[in-house]
Parts: sequence; structure tokens; C-alpha cells
Amino acid sequence: MLGGLLAKEGYLVYCGGGEGVMEAIAKGVYKNKGTCIGILKGESLSEMNKYITIPVSTNMGISRNALLAYNCDVAVAISGKYGTLSEISYAFQLEKPVVGLNSWNLTGLTNVNDPSQVIDFIKENT
Repeated sequence: MLGGLLAKEGYLVYCGGGEGVMEAIAKGVYKNKGTCIGILKGESLSEMNKYITIPVSTNMGISRNALLAYNCDVAVAISGKYGTLSEISYAFQLEKPVVGLNSWNLTGLTNVNDPSQVIDFIKENT
């Protein structure tokens, strides 16, 4: 749902390009004719999900999380584990606004429960 909302608003979406949450976001963007750039960990496009519009092979491993943070205007953290925490940390260090959708409970991270609230946060912070 969030990917579709982002596409309908005309946002350029960056994600890690893989499976799970990344694929769900990319699928929503794709189905709503948006653009989703996948910043991939490796050098092979085989790790990319089929909904990525523009793949970027980095061969940087998890360090590619810094590229995600550098390229966004607002970081959106969706639930997640330590990779998501890393992305949040990079975004904080770069003084980017960060919104969590059912994500980590951290000082400075605005957590919301509904995708429409993510869109509201983005509009308020760009």
C-alpha cells in the first residue's frame, strides 16, 4: 500500500532492491507507474526483485545503506531489523527526517501506524 501511495504522490523511491518489504514497496510503486531505484548490495542484478525500475549494482554489501540515506530527502523505515537500524542511523547522521512505519522505538524517530501518515510526514518535511 505505501509503495502505491508514494507513486501516486510522484515521489522517486529508493530501496535496497531485494525481497520482503523492499519488494512490497517496489511492487506498489511499479503497479502505480512510479519509479523505484534499487540500490543493490552486490554486483549482480540477480538479487533484484522484478519490480525495480532502475537497478544500481554497488558491490558494497551492507555499506550501500549509506547510499540510500544520502539519496533520500526523507527516510522511511518499515519495521525492520539491523539493516533498517543502520539506514536510520545514516539518515540521522545526515540530518535527514526519518519516519518509521511500525519500526524501531528511537529518540528522534517519528513512528506511525498507517501508510497515509507516512505521506503526511513526508509532505510536512520536504
